Amino acid sequence: MPAHTAHSLLDLPKHQGLRLRLIEELRAKGIRDQFVLKAIMEVPRHFFLDQALAEMAYQDKAMPIGEGQTISQPYTVAFQSELLALEPHMKVLEIGTGSGYQASILDKMGARVFSVETIKSLHRSSQKLLKHLNCKAKLFVGDGSMGLLSYSPFDRILVTAASPDIPDALKSQLRIGGHLVIPVGKLSEQTMLKLTKISETEWHQEAYPGFRFVPLTGEHGWSF
Repeated sequence: MPAHTAHSLLDLPKHQGLRLRLIEELRAKGIRDQFVLKAIMEVPRHFFLDQALAEMAYQDKAMPIGEGQTISQPYTVAFQSELLALEPHMKVLEIGTGSGYQASILDKMGARVFSVETIKSLHRSSQKLLKHLNCKAKLFVGDGSMGLLSYSPFDRILVTAASPDIPDALKSQLRIGGHLVIPVGKLSEQTMLKLTKISETEWHQEAYPGFRFVPLTGEHGWSF
């Protein structure tokens, strides 16, 4: 779990320089959405990591955040965010708050974010940090594989954990015309799917292989 001190929540010129370098790296890897890149430039990733890992925060790598969970590598955050094709004020459901970093990126992009986390300690630390950052994302504890029925429908749904398949609960909570972005596959590797809801029975699907996430748990996730 991130161990924050007053000092660790300083965003210094060296951090901003490292973020600029990261932005160039993401551009070189094919990220084009200027709103995504701007949000990644504005959100200090080192705030979301243990102070001991702060110097590595702007490497394009996943990092541990405690409880067996990780903060996704910046490229994955950028890629998923770009697939969402967000427009301002869209209502977005995120499954897997984790550190709160992805929720903060979506908030910076102008989305109205609803984020669900199953691990209470991560929820609490994320809530505290996002409040400090004046992030307006609404955070919930619960079974993310079930979505957030009482707040549905959503314009976009983003899943940040590996799912064995596509939960019907999430498909039903997406507006017609909306996008669902979810990594699906084996625990060893997943394919990122972008599903567009054409009608209640018709979907368009795009697939991007080669991703690896921590497992989605809950009723429609992996059972261990």
